[in-house]
Amino acid sequence: MANRQKLVSPGVVVQLLIVLVLFSLSPMLITGRWGWPEAWAYALLVLMGFVVSRVLAARRHPDLLAERAHFAEHEDTKPWDRVLGPLVGIGSGLLPVVAGMEARLATSAPFSLAVKVLAVLLIVAGYAVASYALIENRFFSGVVRIQQDRGQHVVSSGPYRWVRHPGYAGGLLAYWATPALLDSRWAFVATLVLTVLLVMRTALEDRTLQEELPGYREYAGRVRFRLVPGVW
Repeated sequence: MANRQKLVSPGVVVQLLIVLVLFSLSPMLITGRWGWPEAWAYALLVLMGFVVSRVLAARRHPDLLAERAHFAEHEDTKPWDRVLGPLVGIGSGLLPVVAGMEARLATSAPFSLAVKVLAVLLIVAGYAVASYALIENRFFSGVVRIQQDRGQHVVSSGPYRWVRHPGYAGGLLAYWATPALLDSRWAFVATLVLTVLLVMRTALEDRTLQEELPGYREYAGRVRFRLVPGVW
């Protein structure tokens, strides 16, 4: 009951509204084009990906959503992640904003239907991988910290057999497909900046885990790649 009460606090409600309403609907809010099918597809994918992943994660790890909902309150968050974490979150939310602004100015020609269908498939695949990581990993916090209070240990099952940070990998796949779905060339520039930030966060998080989480260095020896199999 305590965790349930925490999950419906005013701060959490505001966060959900920002993620699920303001950012996901921003292309239509900016342009006023409420008949934009690609923008509706994007909004529905964001909503469904968020809701389904959280419902499944809560069933398997009832305490995980409380951990994620109150990520800003943890005092043991790594200092560098107090900067990088919010930047990554804001960056992901800015992708549809950039797409909406570009559509309002009508500066880009649309991508073909085939490209948009592929983009939808890649977004779904990205959300599926990221959701699988969330569901599999009870310690999938919203911030980088060693969760001694929750008995954190190495998770090597599910998508963690393929790469060490599958949640980030899935997110990147969805981010790079979003500009194509929303006909935005400038959103690719924003995605590139977001990718740099996420790679930096991944590298720092991985180093932290190797130095401070027992067994992680051995796990890293077995699963060699952080984000992209065969690359890095």
